[in-house]
Amino acid sequence: MTIDFQLPPEDRESSPHTGWTRAHWQAVADGLLTAAWRWSTPAGALLDLPGRPSGAGVRSDGLEGFARTFLAAAFRVAGAGGDDPHGWLDRYASGLAAGTHTPGSDDAESWPLILDHLVQGQPMVESASVALGLRLTTPWLWKNLDADVRDRTEAWLRGALRHTPAPNNWYLFPYTVAGFLESVGRGDAETAAARERARELLEGWYVGDGWYSDGDGRAFDHYNGWALHLYPVMDAHLDATDAGLYGARLREHLDSFALMFAGNGAPLHFGRSLTYRFAASAAVGLGAVTGHTPLSPGASRRLISGSLRHFLDRGALTEDGLLTRGWHGPHEATLQTYSGPSSPYWASKAFVALLAPQDHPLWTAREEPSPVEEADRVLALPSPGLLIQTTRADGIVRLHNHGSDHVRPHEGEAAAADDPHYGRQVFSTHTGPTARGNIADNHLSVEVDGRGSVRRRIHPLGAGQGVGWGWAASWHRPVFAAGPPMVPGLRVESVTVARGCYELRVHRVIGAPADSRVSHTGWATDPDGLVVSALRGLHGWDSSSELLHAPQGTAYTRWAQVPRLGGRTAGTTVHVCLAALTAEPVPLEEAVGALVVEDGEVQVTWARDGARSVIGFGPVTVSLVE
Repeated sequence: MTIDFQLPPEDRESSPHTGWTRAHWQAVADGLLTAAWRWSTPAGALLDLPGRPSGAGVRSDGLEGFARTFLAAAFRVAGAGGDDPHGWLDRYASGLAAGTHTPGSDDAESWPLILDHLVQGQPMVESASVALGLRLTTPWLWKNLDADVRDRTEAWLRGALRHTPAPNNWYLFPYTVAGFLESVGRGDAETAAARERARELLEGWYVGDGWYSDGDGRAFDHYNGWALHLYPVMDAHLDATDAGLYGARLREHLDSFALMFAGNGAPLHFGRSLTYRFAASAAVGLGAVTGHTPLSPGASRRLISGSLRHFLDRGALTEDGLLTRGWHGPHEATLQTYSGPSSPYWASKAFVALLAPQDHPLWTAREEPSPVEEADRVLALPSPGLLIQTTRADGIVRLHNHGSDHVRPHEGEAAAADDPHYGRQVFSTHTGPTARGNIADNHLSVEVDGRGSVRRRIHPLGAGQGVGWGWAASWHRPVFAAGPPMVPGLRVESVTVARGCYELRVHRVIGAPADSRVSHTGWATDPDGLVVSALRGLHGWDSSSELLHAPQGTAYTRWAQVPRLGGRTAGTTVHVCLAALTAEPVPLEEAVGALVVEDGEVQVTWARDGARSVIGFGPVTVSLVE
């Protein structure tokens, strides 16, 4: 690349796992900022990074470039006590003055106005980054601005308080704007109302186990860490007040979320906005900075540095140092319509870790293994309906999804096509879902008159765990993209039992028309890649699995193959299979010693130790008899 990040030498004594220290984090922040600022407008109000515009338009994208990189600069300077050797804050001060001079004007520098989310909403998202950046750097930037620039900035920011956010984490954007205005003596009834409304909504969205839904409904994903926990806990930290419930919830969240990073540093590939990449570690860094974490400082640094290195070592940057839109490299199927050239720079939230100064234990403690590197784990999260399965030998994390669907309450189940980022049965740190139009991975499809179904709204049926194993269950109504969207009375109940590297998948199809079929797929992998997918039918399938191709591949590979099972269904039928995603092939045919399916109950005897997994339906019950 032409941008030289000038990384310091690795320190394997202090950081035996990653080799990285706080100095590496500062160097990466400076490198990212240097690369992005090459694309600024003359006065620095907009960073017009190259690439296809987002749906919000070029000017909004330019503001996005300014605001999101400002976060990285603010964390970097604030964490250094105001030391700013590269003069970043001078650039952002100039940009503030130019961008707020005549907002809404069609000139070279002016920022777009903040309006309702359905009109011109993206600037509201960016207002939170501007406000948080200003709050972090108040002693060195805000207080040195001319009075009229401060007034103009306030006037622009108040647009976030006077317009309607999207019905999800967006309500934390006016909350953050209001928090900044109050911190500099500009609070009033309007700021108080914005903050109170956000708090009320957060209470309604909290489900337990440290997890919030991203709005009404059941959308559980990375927005928990980089938004729903980050903004209220950061607000309390900057206000030097007790974070209370928010801090306790962040601590509980990290109990499970810390398991969602692979041994190679990769975060879990699940949910939307994955192009934000190492922003996934923001919650870990925030917990270390504020003390609201169950993790040791050494384990925290292992996670955040491992995640940062994972992407920088695997092609996340262009040759001129810009973050690409994708995962490792560019990947169109990973993106949403709101993703523009500057969108990946929400990754700046990871640099919250730099608020811990050089002498903080986050940087002085010796790196320790991450939770995934210590032991095999299975953790059930009944509230969000998730099941985490990790294996120490290969460092792979799998997330079995029986509760997160991203279907809002007012939407019909057939309101949209298949959503690969939520509809799949399981996700991992080493694979991505296949794109729409390709064979769907990790999916149970009911096929009626040749039409295959997708999974939309997910209804949890429970989750639990024992020593070394766990389970989660849900049901859904199959939705058909062609022809009538529903078949009356058709329903699928699904149970996953995780044990070691094995995934026992049990489905009961209810109300299937005569002559219908079912198909079930496994993991999408590159046959020459680093992981191996295996799928074996145990009951209710015609024959052994076949391999199908996904020409668009995944975020991990340009081309993928997917194993698939097929079988007949009519009325009520039960289908059982065993799957695995591992670094080395595992003989699934040797894993199960016996299988009995009768009277609505499935009993699977594990060959290794003779233990029996017993799955019952109506209601769903799961046990392990040793």
